[in-house]
Amino acid sequence: MKTSLLPLLFALLATGASAAAPSATEFFETPQISHVSLSPKGGYVASVTALPEGKTVLVVRDTRDLAKFKLIMKTSTQEVLTAVHWVNENRIGFTIKNLRLEFEGNLDEMAADRDGANLTHLISGNWEHTREATGTMIKARVLTADYFFNDVTHDGSDDIIVEKYTWNQIDPQPDHSRLYRLNTRTRQLNDLLDGTQPAAVQEWLTDANDVPRVAMSRLQGRCISSYRHASDSGWRELDSGNCFKDRLFTPLFFDGDDTLYVRANHQGYGALFRYDLKAMQLAKEPFISVPGFDFAGTPEIDSSSRRLLGIHLQTDAGTTYWLNPQMKADQAKIDALLPATTNTIRCSAECLASPTLLVVASSDRQPDQYIIYERASGKLAGLGAAHPGIDPAQMGLRDFHRYTARDGRSIPAYVTLPPGQSTGPRPAVVLVHGGPHVRGAYWDWDAEAQFLATRGYVVIQPEFRGSTGFGYQHFEAGMKQWGMAMQDDLADAGQWAVKQGWADPKRIAIMGASYGGYATLMGLIKTPELYRCGVEWAGVTDIGLRFSAPHSDASRETLNYSLRTLIGDPDQDAELFRRYSPLVRAAELKQPLLMAHGVEDRRVTLDHATRFRDAVKQHNQNVEFIVYPNEGHGWRHEDNRIAFWQRVEAFLNKNLAN
Repeated sequence: MKTSLLPLLFALLATGASAAAPSATEFFETPQISHVSLSPKGGYVASVTALPEGKTVLVVRDTRDLAKFKLIMKTSTQEVLTAVHWVNENRIGFTIKNLRLEFEGNLDEMAADRDGANLTHLISGNWEHTREATGTMIKARVLTADYFFNDVTHDGSDDIIVEKYTWNQIDPQPDHSRLYRLNTRTRQLNDLLDGTQPAAVQEWLTDANDVPRVAMSRLQGRCISSYRHASDSGWRELDSGNCFKDRLFTPLFFDGDDTLYVRANHQGYGALFRYDLKAMQLAKEPFISVPGFDFAGTPEIDSSSRRLLGIHLQTDAGTTYWLNPQMKADQAKIDALLPATTNTIRCSAECLASPTLLVVASSDRQPDQYIIYERASGKLAGLGAAHPGIDPAQMGLRDFHRYTARDGRSIPAYVTLPPGQSTGPRPAVVLVHGGPHVRGAYWDWDAEAQFLATRGYVVIQPEFRGSTGFGYQHFEAGMKQWGMAMQDDLADAGQWAVKQGWADPKRIAIMGASYGGYATLMGLIKTPELYRCGVEWAGVTDIGLRFSAPHSDASRETLNYSLRTLIGDPDQDAELFRRYSPLVRAAELKQPLLMAHGVEDRRVTLDHATRFRDAVKQHNQNVEFIVYPNEGHGWRHEDNRIAFWQRVEAFLNKNLAN
């Protein structure tokens, strides 16, 4: 029976915070519902549901009666469904990862009818089979692990688009890829390209007819975008330049057959532009430009009209910019029913004609809730919540700020305050994002930040220089600044939080993963007067090891160009590498430290952790060290995630709470 979700949401928001805060399990368990996707015509909705014994199931429901469902697939405890995609109204595809093996890939691609019939194994994730003959000679057999799902087609057929990666026998990362069309019933495979392609292609854009039109390559430090007309086999260059020197030109998507949208420079920020493919030039004015932010968004395109309906946009917070009046009206009606959340409409392929819409309702204090909106009646029907054990009233207030670093640079930051009224400064955590050249945070549900906030900690997440999303100058200012200005931005964040009256200056911790792990160690060493303790996982402990570690997944392109541009040259900058190496300076780290690393980590190999542990323990016995044998660069297994954050909670309570 369909019921409105509104009473549930109001009940959640009205709940007092007198009960104990949710446990680590409720924050970090596998989402109860995920990968929710509406069928092309809106008649059905697919979702992945977590079962108590650690398995997951893929279920398809009838949107006219959500009680009617079909079970499509049930995984084992050592498998996880990582993607779901409707091929057409009657057929659905899905991707399964084998958790027994942590390296990239191990992805099996499957397809079935919406009633579970005609299940077909399309791609085997078993790399042992990749030595078999592959390519266009394969016409009707399971593809090998060098093929990956790329996209669905948009013509109503049973076909999908797959991407075949090719290696050069030297690098651990693929040298280039090529697109094919694969029938999900017969396994018939056909080349989507009728000729040669540019060198070193890493990404593709197809048009509304599923024709590859833009190829994006990375070659010897240059990012190259190539284009071809739909009826041509030859390619011409759209843009070429150094990948990290004022590189804001990026093809993003097609609207219809021949309208290309790209991100390009506008007054120092990345803005969304239309690109005239006949004149081969940008429009004079941006289509979307937000002062202070680079464009970050995803389009909603109706497959019938082949037109852009709107853009889901991220600035300081998420919103949707609708071009279509019907969708704008739907958004207004849904927002009136759900006033306490950000309500993102996820369209079906035939969005304008669909009788139903999928709504993802969330906020800084509420994890995703999935809702079906019935257009004719204007009613809502709840599908479920990602983390039903989370009470929004018990979560902390999260907000976007900008603070001034010591050299005058404005640094964006998200701050999550503990729930309840403050009686004075509280213990704080500077939570450092990885990358580091990515955007770290958004105004949305953040399990790590809220977990810490509900334990009584002020959580500061700086978008330090070098982070993306806030203009080219902000990104460029972080080049070759590991341990230097990038590190100072983090210390300045802690001191700023003290000046705001939020943070107790004697009870500040620093923590993070990957680059955030490096920054944690370097922060404890460089500014020991600021940080009482630290937590790092999957962290870089020596800059030089990024270049020399055996078994790393870094390609020659990464080692010879990307890392040398962003971090430095291991020969020319050898002295700086030593000066800002936590491993070299391990004897200076005196504070309590919690470290964790995965044995299968190929991005930051285990050598980083074991070498630093051995060095720091010669002078500091207050070091806890965790090794997860079945993890890579981060915690994919639910039991490890929960156990790790329980250790974090105990460590901070021991060393920071009082």
